Amino acid sequence: MREPEPFLRPVSIDALRPTQITVGFREVARKRHDWRARAETDGSEFLGRHMIPAVRGPKDRFWIVDAHHLARALHDEGVEYVLVREIADLSALPGRAFRTFMDSRGWLHPYDPQGRRLDARHLPKHVRGLLDDPWRSLAGELRRSGGYAKDLTPYSEFLWADFLRRHVSAKLLEADFDKALERALDLARRKHAAYLPGWAGPED
Repeated sequence: MREPEPFLRPVSIDALRPTQITVGFREVARKRHDWRARAETDGSEFLGRHMIPAVRGPKDRFWIVDAHHLARALHDEGVEYVLVREIADLSALPGRAFRTFMDSRGWLHPYDPQGRRLDARHLPKHVRGLLDDPWRSLAGELRRSGGYAKDLTPYSEFLWADFLRRHVSAKLLEADFDKALERALDLARRKHAAYLPGWAGPED
């Protein structure tokens, strides 16, 4: 696999292929709000600083391996193009071999909103097809509230989301997000969460 050259040409968001099925819609809404606050003043600079990492796949399509929330938020805000940082060129692989390789590298996360793994063929073909996983939103807010540290483990927030899915009820999450966050903060400090990336340890 050759080392890809820097790829700085803008790519249409419509052409980007997701590598996961879900995002947290609360997270998307927060990023939309952030974008609106800066679009008029430093929107271009912001996009230049937030290149979306992607793998070039069959038919030269770009499969994004991070920043799905940002891509969805920008699409919903009417942004048409983003800069892509190509991390690998797998365009020579046929479809099945491509998906197998992507999966082996941890670059696919085909889990539905209930945390069930599906075949990679269920991945949406456009960022507007991403579904809501409210526990992913809870996991994002938990990290920002100090519940765990940012970690380079692929899809680390989804690992936390899956943990929270087992301990925070959908009823509580829908009825009172703040109380659900309090519950999540308590859970995150317990030793049974120690296996998760970015675990910050028990509270004294």
